[in-house]
Amino acid sequence: MADLDPTLTDPDKYKVIFENDRVRVLDYHDTPGAKTRQHRHPNSVLLTLSDSRRRLTVGDNVRDVTDEVGKALWLPAQVHIGENIGTTDTHVVFVELKD
Repeated sequence: MADLDPTLTDPDKYKVIFENDRVRVLDYHDTPGAKTRQHRHPNSVLLTLSDSRRRLTVGDNVRDVTDEVGKALWLPAQVHIGENIGTTDTHVVFVELKD
């Protein structure tokens, strides 16, 4: 599933800011109207650095979410597509677990 790595599917949005044998930390940034390609995250903790409105597509399930700056959220392993449907940039940090 290396071809679904978000740093390969959307290198303009995802940057690795730390990695070791236990975790990989990704910085994610997009602008209103931006949409990712389908990609995969392992179990992760998501830290919101901006207020945002997003549409997440996981298989046939489509849902709109609103996040507020300063939240920490659990993200179970999944393959998804994300779209910024708001009027502000999305800025989050993913702490991806490797075990």
